[in-house]
Amino acid sequence: MPSNPTVRALARELGLSRSTVSNALRGAGRTAPETVERVQAAARAASYEHNPLAASVMSAMRRSRGGTFRGVIAAIELLEQDHSPHGPFHRELVIGATGRARELGFKLEQFVLGRDGLTMSRLDSVLQSRGITGVLLLPSWHEQDFTLLDWSRYTGVYTDYNRTTPELHTVCSDHYRSMIRTLEMLGARGYRRPGLCIERDRNDRLDRRHSAAFEAFRDDQTADVRPVPSLITPEITRRAFEPWFRHHKPDVVLCHSPAVIDWMESCGACLPDTHGFVCLNACYSGKNKRSFAKLDLQPGLIGARGVDLIVTQLQHNERGAPPSPTRTLMSVLWIDGPTVRVAPVVHVR
Repeated sequence: MPSNPTVRALARELGLSRSTVSNALRGAGRTAPETVERVQAAARAASYEHNPLAASVMSAMRRSRGGTFRGVIAAIELLEQDHSPHGPFHRELVIGATGRARELGFKLEQFVLGRDGLTMSRLDSVLQSRGITGVLLLPSWHEQDFTLLDWSRYTGVYTDYNRTTPELHTVCSDHYRSMIRTLEMLGARGYRRPGLCIERDRNDRLDRRHSAAFEAFRDDQTADVRPVPSLITPEITRRAFEPWFRHHKPDVVLCHSPAVIDWMESCGACLPDTHGFVCLNACYSGKNKRSFAKLDLQPGLIGARGVDLIVTQLQHNERGAPPSPTRTLMSVLWIDGPTVRVAPVVHVR
């Protein structure tokens, strides 16, 4: 055996085909267990080291000669009785994931658990029968148990703060940093009494990152920024909002619902002269015809990045729940609007 053994040399030594030896080293294919053990024992004896990056490059070269289609990635959504169907955030996320999958030679196909009798066990059978190994889990409002899927066969990524079992790699918006930056920007525009208005379930689902960032920023400010207690309530209603707004007198409100603009004006606010409003998710603009300042969570980029992570894991033959799940935080974009004051002009000498 040469001092720098190769798959070709191992195959010749063992009297096997190169594909059999390669599959045995990678744990892929349907190679007999005794053959896998024999190949791996020979590789250890020869000090052979598998290079997954080189293997993926060679695989890509072969695919470029024989076509670009590499397989299907499943985008799995769960019907939730109290929050279904999901809205534009999910749609934009899927659009971004579909486009990136296509660029990488994959097709993205959606599966909706709970629709047309699709159960977790049935989905597992469907994915296995079709040879689908990449799974993109879409955000859900409640913690979900996906252990009925045979994760020894799948590579998965969750597109939100991790609320799944097993724990997977996640891609999500950087809500904490976006809140800090938004408050800094509003402070530069003269707002001194920011108020956060958010549903309790939504705040909890994001591990309370909105309220934690808001409180941390407020506690770090000088005396001219007077505290306004956050309105964290089961549901944002006019009945809950107006007493809070009249009593605590925030001069700018951060909320997911643009409906509060009308409620602010009914309390005497004049936007943007006396008060301001920022929508915390541009996807919640809905049918509201008014323009307003808002945050773009870039769901399309979240979906695209999720596909990137899945494909990378597939290339490295990684399956199952990762031993050390990672979290990729995506930047949030500020979109200016007429509900906040114009940014001050900075003159550089």
